[in-house]
Amino acid sequence: MSESSVNERKAVVFALAAVGMWSTVATAFKIALGYMQPEQLLLLAAFFSFMLLSIVVSLNGRWSELTRWTGKQWMHSLLLGMMNPCLYYLLLFEAYNRLPAQEAQAINYSWAIMLALLSVPFLKHKLRLNDIVAGLVCYLGVLIIATRGQVFSLQFSDHIGVTLAILSTAVWAMSWILGAKDRRDPILCLMINFFFALPVLVLINIYQGLLSMPVWQGVLAAGYIGLFEMGLAFVCWLQAMRMTNHAASIGNLIFLSPFLSLVMIYLILGEEIYASTLIGLLMIIFGVFIQRYRSSISAQN
Repeated sequence: MSESSVNERKAVVFALAAVGMWSTVATAFKIALGYMQPEQLLLLAAFFSFMLLSIVVSLNGRWSELTRWTGKQWMHSLLLGMMNPCLYYLLLFEAYNRLPAQEAQAINYSWAIMLALLSVPFLKHKLRLNDIVAGLVCYLGVLIIATRGQVFSLQFSDHIGVTLAILSTAVWAMSWILGAKDRRDPILCLMINFFFALPVLVLINIYQGLLSMPVWQGVLAAGYIGLFEMGLAFVCWLQAMRMTNHAASIGNLIFLSPFLSLVMIYLILGEEIYASTLIGLLMIIFGVFIQRYRSSISAQN
C-alpha cells in the first residue's frame, strides 16, 4: 500500500474521531448546564482545554515560536481570545441553557452560511446567486426549528435563546475570518487564545458571584467538554486536513455530526426529537451543501 493511501486512511480515522467527539457535545452541554451556570462551565472547560493544548504544544516543541511573535500578532491573539472562546461560548452555552439541545445544535450548524455571508463585506468576496439561495434555504430551516414548524405564526420556542444561537454563529464566523490569513501554528494560537480568555472568565465569574467549585458531576462534564470538544477534536481535525489530499471529501464527513448528535440527544437526554428539527436540520445541511458545492465548482473553473 502506498504512503499516500496510508495517509488517506489515517486522515479518515482522525476526521471520524473529530466528528464523533463533536457529535457528543450537545448532550454534554446540557448535562453540564444541569450542574452549573454557563459562565462557570466556560471557565472550567477553558481551563481543561488550555492544559490539553499546552501538552500538545510541548510534545510538538512549539513553545519557542512564541518568542518570534510580534506585538501585532500578540494583540491579534488577544482579540481572537476575547471572541473565541469568551464571547462565542458564552452565547452558545446560554443558548443551550434556554433551548432544547436538538434546537440549539441544529441552529449552530448554520455557521457555515453565516461565514459565507460575512465574507462578502469583510473579505470582499462576491455574493453569488448560490450564496443567496443557500442562505435562504438555510435560514428557512432555522425558522422551522425555532418555531417548531409553526413558521407563519412566528411564535419562537424561546426568542432570546434562538437569537443567542444565531449570534454565536456570527461570532464564530468573524473569528474564523480574522484568523483566515494567520500563518502561525493553529494549535499554538488556539492555546494562547485560551490563555488570554482565562483571566477574563475568572473576572466574569467573580462579578457574577459564581467563582466556586461545582459538584463533581459538573467538573467531570466540563472536563469532557474542554478536553474533547474544545481541544482534542480540533487537534484531530487539523491532523486529518494535513494528511489528506482530498480536503473536500474529508470535510463532508462533518455532515454526519448533527444526525449522530440527535441520536445521542434522544438516547441519553431523552428529548423527543421534533419533526420540525429534522426538517429544519436537513434544510440547513442542504443550504450548506449548495454553498459548498457551487463554490468548489467555481474554484475548479
